[in-house]
Amino acid sequence: MFEDTKAFSGFSVDDLGRAKEFYGGTLGLRVTEDEPRMPLLTLHLAGGTKVMVYAKDDHEPASFTILNFPVADVEKAVDELTAKGVRFERYEGFEADAKGIVRQDDGPAAIAWFKDPAGNVLSVLSESV
Repeated sequence: MFEDTKAFSGFSVDDLGRAKEFYGGTLGLRVTEDEPRMPLLTLHLAGGTKVMVYAKDDHEPASFTILNFPVADVEKAVDELTAKGVRFERYEGFEADAKGIVRQDDGPAAIAWFKDPAGNVLSVLSESV
């Protein structure tokens, strides 16, 4: 039924202006503003993937990771984001290094979680995951 549908994901934020600055400025994504009657942003990701971001007055941050960014070098991505003021999260049950990176004991896999200005959880993780 939906095998040919180009599905997309979406999530809410409490302030579209701050979201646009964070996703476009801090993360370097192409961000467009859509529909003037219903303000929302579209994040344009590699491969033509789009994610809808909409404002919600009673926004509650997602308590789970809403968007994962696979990268070739997690440590480099963490360093670059930290230089832009991004703070990395630490979660009970996951041992993180001084930078907030959780590494797989027996392999190259690594992940680091951070939040957008609305409190939604995002991650950078090894491309090999």
